[in-house]
Amino acid sequence: MKAYVYVSFKKSVLDPQGKTIHGALRKMGYQGVSDVRQGKYFEVTLDGLDEAQARQEVERMAREVLTNPVIEEFRYSLEPQ
Repeated sequence: MKAYVYVSFKKSVLDPQGKTIHGALRKMGYQGVSDVRQGKYFEVTLDGLDEAQARQEVERMAREVLTNPVIEEFRYSLEPQ
C-alpha cells in the first residue's frame, strides 16, 4: 500500500514562502492567483498492513514525525499497490 501525505501550515500561520511565490507569480503576469500556500509532500510505501492498520500508522507517523503539530496540519490518501 502507498500513502500520500500532504503537510501544510495551518491557516492561522503566516506562510512567507507562499507570499513570496504569490508575488513572483503576479509579477510574471499569471492571472487569477489570489493566494499561494506552500507545503511538503511524502510518499510512504507500507507492506503487510491492512487498510485500517495503514491508516493508523500513517496518522501516527504524520503526527509524530512528518509535521510540527503546533503550526502544521496534514491530510493523506492511501492507494493499494
